[in-house]
Amino acid sequence: MQLRQFVVATIIATAAFAAAAQDKVVYHIDDMSLQALKGLRNIRNHLDTEPTTKITVVTHALGVDFLLEGAKDVNGSAFAGPVAALVARGVSFEICEITLKNRNLKKEQFIQEATFTPSGVVRIAKLQLAGQAYIKP
Repeated sequence: MQLRQFVVATIIATAAFAAAAQDKVVYHIDDMSLQALKGLRNIRNHLDTEPTTKITVVTHALGVDFLLEGAKDVNGSAFAGPVAALVARGVSFEICEITLKNRNLKKEQFIQEATFTPSGVVRIAKLQLAGQAYIKP
């Protein structure tokens, strides 16, 4: 009986370690024109290489613009498709509510895949304190 308990405990500990060892990353985007297209490409490449990575994209200031309904990149392609594809792979996209207030934007103006956070910079700091790596494309 003790051997069985040891085996079960070992399996549980191994699973817990594997879950804790999962890569967790926060991508910080605060300027659509400089970072959005590059950031989406980086995230796609990141997941192609490490598909189990948990990725959170936090946007504020001018970085929220690529998540607006109808937003397009410099080539005229909509951002909504690539964002939706990344959401399907487990990526979350968060928009700073302080930015919304400061720029007189409404939640309804954004694509449905986006979620909202009270403060983008506070969210980034909390994610980093929780052990997530920080990337600013």
